[in-house]
Amino acid sequence: MAIYHCQVKPVSRGRGQSSTAGAAYRSCSKIHDERTGEIHDYTRKRGLEHSEIVLSKEAAKQDVQWARDRHQLWNAAEAAELRKDGRPAREYEVALPHELNKSQRIELARAFAQDLANRHQCAVDVAIHKPHRHGDERNFHAHLYATTRQVTPTGLGEKTYIERSDTDRAKLGLPPGKEEITTIRERWAEAANKALEAANSKERVDHRSLEAQGIDREPTRHKGPAIMAIEARGAKSQVIERIKAEEANARLAKAAEVGRVLEASKKLRASALDLSTNVAAARQASHKGKGPDAIQSEAREKWLKYREQQAEKGRGKGLDTEHSTELERAKDKSKKHTPDDDFSL
Repeated sequence: MAIYHCQVKPVSRGRGQSSTAGAAYRSCSKIHDERTGEIHDYTRKRGLEHSEIVLSKEAAKQDVQWARDRHQLWNAAEAAELRKDGRPAREYEVALPHELNKSQRIELARAFAQDLANRHQCAVDVAIHKPHRHGDERNFHAHLYATTRQVTPTGLGEKTYIERSDTDRAKLGLPPGKEEITTIRERWAEAANKALEAANSKERVDHRSLEAQGIDREPTRHKGPAIMAIEARGAKSQVIERIKAEEANARLAKAAEVGRVLEASKKLRASALDLSTNVAAARQASHKGKGPDAIQSEAREKWLKYREQQAEKGRGKGLDTEHSTELERAKDKSKKHTPDDDFSL
């Protein structure tokens, strides 16, 4: 089964990395770093299947043959970066489908490198590695080392667009760098699937996450050849035990998160039920309580009682006839009143 893997990472001098050392290691070659005086010699390293330097179609039209020399190219990359935290290269690490044969793997890696070179006007140093003798025999992969500056006939020029800040990219009408990385990962999937189709393989890869694909399983974790060799021997290792513990903790954390979500959902449903119960109780209480008619009737009774008290006082002062007559009229009106009558104090 073909797997998807495309990791994009900068080579940073601030982390003690150098493009000369990285390129020499991946291409199993020897490069003398003119900036530091170090000699990076990996000619005895095994596992290299193919290596080459790819230039953009635009650069190929010019006199840029100097960039095809690995020693010149990466020393120029180091010399162009003056900052102590400069980034002389960017690496693209991809898994090559094991369903492809050697020539098909080389063509796929070359096509992807050509796409990167054309897109960013950079040079791309391609190194295809065979599976490690102690690792998974299907683990064919490629390291693509790209310059972070554009290739010109006289050396490396301006920073490639992918290396520029989001502010500068916006001024050029380009999306943020994060979106560019996502696009590159998608283009690798397209290139790999095109190669698989040409090889009459039904396998396909997808750059999206398992969740985005609707696949309910945990992602696999890459294990290096050393770990796989230890597992094959059945030996114990602190690294293996740590990996197992981390995987177990990750599963427990995921289960705990699911539990928290379910508990929160349960509490939400309970709160909604309590709210609906309270609303129903409130409605019932409002029916048992005083509605507009009851309040109106009570106010009328209070008013009549008040008028009767006034009439009693009036009779004591010789005004009983007038107040008694008014009170009688009010009582008669009260007997004839209906809820729809307009009433005000």
